[in-house]
Amino acid sequence: MNFHALFNFFESINIMHLTKMKIFEKFKIWSLLICVISQLGHGYYLPGSYPHKYVVGDQLSVKVNSLTSIDTEIPFSYYSLPFCKPPEGVKDSAENLGELLMGDRIENSPYKFKMHANQTEIFLCQTKPLSSEEFKLLTSRIDEMYQVNVILDNLPAIRYTRKDNFLVRWTGYPLGIKVQDTYYVFNHLKFTVLVHKYEETNVASVMGTGDAAEVIPSVNTPESDIPGYIVVGFEVTPCSVQHNAQSLKNLKMYEKYPSTIACESNTVTMAIKENEPVAFSYEVSFVESDIKWPSRWDAYLKMEGAKVHWFSILNSLMVITFLAGIVLVIFLRTVRRDLTHYEELDKEAQAQMNEELSGWKLVVSDVFRIPTYPALLCVMVGDGVQILGMAMVTILFAALGFMSPASRGTLLTGMLFFYMVLGILAGYVAVRLWRTISSGDQKGWASVCWKVACFFPGIAFFILFILNFLLWGSHSTGAIPFSLFVILILLWFCVSVPLTLVGGYFGAKAPHIEYPVRTNQIPREIPAQKYPSWLLVLGAGTLPFGTLFIELFFIMSSIWMGRVYYVFGFLFIVLILLVVVCAEVSLVLTYMHLCVEDWRWWWKSFFASGSVALYIFLYSINYLVFDLKSLSGPVSATLYLGYSLFMVIAIMLATGTVGLLSSFWFVHYLFSSVKLD
Repeated sequence: MNFHALFNFFESINIMHLTKMKIFEKFKIWSLLICVISQLGHGYYLPGSYPHKYVVGDQLSVKVNSLTSIDTEIPFSYYSLPFCKPPEGVKDSAENLGELLMGDRIENSPYKFKMHANQTEIFLCQTKPLSSEEFKLLTSRIDEMYQVNVILDNLPAIRYTRKDNFLVRWTGYPLGIKVQDTYYVFNHLKFTVLVHKYEETNVASVMGTGDAAEVIPSVNTPESDIPGYIVVGFEVTPCSVQHNAQSLKNLKMYEKYPSTIACESNTVTMAIKENEPVAFSYEVSFVESDIKWPSRWDAYLKMEGAKVHWFSILNSLMVITFLAGIVLVIFLRTVRRDLTHYEELDKEAQAQMNEELSGWKLVVSDVFRIPTYPALLCVMVGDGVQILGMAMVTILFAALGFMSPASRGTLLTGMLFFYMVLGILAGYVAVRLWRTISSGDQKGWASVCWKVACFFPGIAFFILFILNFLLWGSHSTGAIPFSLFVILILLWFCVSVPLTLVGGYFGAKAPHIEYPVRTNQIPREIPAQKYPSWLLVLGAGTLPFGTLFIELFFIMSSIWMGRVYYVFGFLFIVLILLVVVCAEVSLVLTYMHLCVEDWRWWWKSFFASGSVALYIFLYSINYLVFDLKSLSGPVSATLYLGYSLFMVIAIMLATGTVGLLSSFWFVHYLFSSVKLD
């Protein structure tokens, strides 16, 4: 779809309404609505932010985010270190639920720009002499490779370095560097702001970037005709510069440093020492760029390794094709042939055949026997449906562009929202499965609903609470505030639990699925097996793992290496392929167990596909050892393993649910055609 054409179409309608506004006052609301729709069409390039027009000389404010490090994975507040503070005081920006959970703490900074006004040698401040504690803290943060993250007009600062004739890009800049037992801090920043002329003038619109928002201007205002610029890029080059102590004596904030500051990224001169101050300065230059607003995030969201993603998908398709061939053989050559041959026999021949039956036909009276721990199975399936539905809907919306990195925290906020709403589906599936296993008995459905609403969220809160204690002890911004914990608990019990009970109520009223065959009171003895069946169940997880391990590397790199992940289209395809592989693996394994007269398929079908979580956890440990070599300290390792365990449990429930429901459909279909008495 050509969104430029769409925007121009809505713009023409908008202008037509504006010119007739004075005559048709009663159409004001409709004009407003069309303006909003036109901006939605234009902003669809990257939902979550809209262009903010700046006139030459307008104030631009830089914001700072939490200090981050791939060495510790523990974020800290920017002002936890002795940096210059803004004259108006430190103020927090409004943050959504997802940002708080991700550890983002966005605050104002002392860096001030004026649109299209180049500035050099701007003195910021000189800190007090570094105390012993401040010196140790600053040097330890440099050792731990902490990065400073600054934001302008919702764009994180990007830094370019050359390595082996390749241009490598980073978000943020390092706090400092250690050279031969001496620590140097980057105290001078060279900012480059890329701007593009604001072309869509005379359009009443809603604008805002998350940093600020403007109301819809009145019609024919003089400001709408003033040419302006939009920010399309934000680059930073950090330098370590030794300032002259005499030149700093009478300087005030934002005054010009009396001599030229040579910003050379390959030279460091500002060594930090105990009981000595540190002076900070900056410069900024504005460069007009051909980059347009819809493309300003391309530098951050540029998809790396596209061929690798396609290889992952082709690899998954090969696995699916192989398993689909096996399933086809089972259905066409084995099941269909046996059933067709059986139906063609007369009653005497059928009676004689019943005595000579073998394989899956012998367990006809036991295949629907109530499994061990039926309530737990129903609860895990209900939670699995909820998690899988949340993942699919969230990734679909992200693939369509509604949850982009431009809107920090929206992905996590969307996940929480969809998870709570899908509590209806979780309660419905769990209760209906419970009634099916109980042969239509409604007794205990409310208890099952409560367990569904509390099982996985309870595990999540337990893990997060323990990890939060570690983050609280480290004074990290990654720690969830107590007030946020209260909000999450209120959302859990006031939204998620009631919706799950509502779903369970509808599940209790819905007709249960009737079994096609009767179950004997005395269970059939299972023949001794040559090898433990659980080995086959656990080994089955290798096939689903093979469909996602390549994409898993990119996801892990995004989470733990600070890289931006935005190939949600690939991820959605991989998720669909994973569901198909899990269904096929579980179906094949269930048939194999029935063929050796093992009728205990309920749990085995769940873990046949759910065992992929075991391999993901092993891969996480491998990633910790070989890819996160720099991860230091027991707290960082505990955080990593804790979050990995949380992710693995969620994946086990989701994939196990796919396996059990597909196996249930297969077994029901298989034995619905059998006419054994």
